[in-house]
Amino acid sequence: MLNEGLTLMATGMGTVFSFLIILWASVTIMGKIVAKLNELFPEQIEEAKTAVKNVSADVEVAIAIAAAKLRK
Repeated sequence: MLNEGLTLMATGMGTVFSFLIILWASVTIMGKIVAKLNELFPEQIEEAKTAVKNVSADVEVAIAIAAAKLRK
């Protein structure tokens, strides 16, 4: 009975260990594949265009007053 339990335990632990080794290997290989694909097909990065507008002080005060009235 004890021998059967040890055999079952060894089989279960071996199965889990094998699965973890396969999982680790596949994640490592997938990481290398993705890194290589990122080198071959780099992602296009769009630069943010900032709009700079000259706004008079009166317009800034009007915007601040409107924002304050909306919060009430």
